Amino acid sequence: MELGVVIGEGTTGWKTAVRAENLGYSGVWFEDSQMVAADPVAMMALAAINTTKVTLGTGVLIPSNRIAPQAANSFATLNSLAPGRVLMGIGTGFSGRRAMGHPPVTRRELKIYVETFNALIRRETVLWEFEGRTRKIKFVHPEHTFSSDEEVGVYVAAQGPKMRELTAEVDAHWMNLYTQTELAGTEMTDMRRARSALGKDPNSTRAVILMGGTPLDSGEPADGPKAMARGGLFAACYMHSLIESEADAVGKGLNPPEGLDDNPYVAGYRELYSSYEPADAKYLSLHRGHALFLRDDEKHLITGDLIRQTTMTAEVDELRERFQELKRLGYDQAIFHVPPGEEALLEDWVRVMEGV
Repeated sequence: MELGVVIGEGTTGWKTAVRAENLGYSGVWFEDSQMVAADPVAMMALAAINTTKVTLGTGVLIPSNRIAPQAANSFATLNSLAPGRVLMGIGTGFSGRRAMGHPPVTRRELKIYVETFNALIRRETVLWEFEGRTRKIKFVHPEHTFSSDEEVGVYVAAQGPKMRELTAEVDAHWMNLYTQTELAGTEMTDMRRARSALGKDPNSTRAVILMGGTPLDSGEPADGPKAMARGGLFAACYMHSLIESEADAVGKGLNPPEGLDDNPYVAGYRELYSSYEPADAKYLSLHRGHALFLRDDEKHLITGDLIRQTTMTAEVDELRERFQELKRLGYDQAIFHVPPGEEALLEDWVRVMEGV
């Protein structure tokens, strides 16, 4: 199974990409969250001119952050710097929009965005709606602007069945989010079903799976310092998503997501969320530290059980069994989140995968 890493940090992220390539990683993905991390396109450009083999992608780009023509220009430019190594991961948005108090973009918006992006990358003329006007657009002289015509692979981050159907509709590769191996299998079955329902070969696209966590030494607890620093913040992001989705639904007079009351960690996060100020911008507190560090005010809510349930945190032999199963299920690349200051985790995952 291939190794990938997702980076969401400051302006040293490109150096992590260089380190990952030297260790044999096949893919590096940069977070697109303008209120949280450094600009991914800038980091990808630096990584492009300092690496030679590793693929470089957004993990994941949010449509509202850039108009589609600008995204196509950015990726065509990057493809000139690293021909054939540039990928666009795209999704409806978590911290990239939630950290500004906005919900995810719609499924329809994402579909139009991907279709526009792909057409422009292919140097086609496309009808594009902007500011109430629909106009034909294209790169007017790409032969003078970009030095590469290589394809830019598109990966859609799709956790729900409707988004997996969209992934199949636009014939994109798939990016999934890991919480449990059994669930990863169920979701892979659904992704294959979605492609088959449209008459498409379920094996003709790639599947990558994003995860947080860390290998543990024999007998090492899942709530120890290492697990908290490497997996705890990812478990916290999982809870942030649940509690914010609930608050958003309640605010709109809708039913919150099912099953929340069965989650033993929700009550604590509800209480914490209710304490955030200002009351009309609770998202500013919720997303502080997002995937970068675990905040002091939530450390007491993150347990070893929660870390084990939501991340790839376990002893090495168990991790190797999980990776073997993920590969058997059809996943091509495991993408690991590496928090700032924990870059030694890159070597740790290599040692784990060497035994798979």
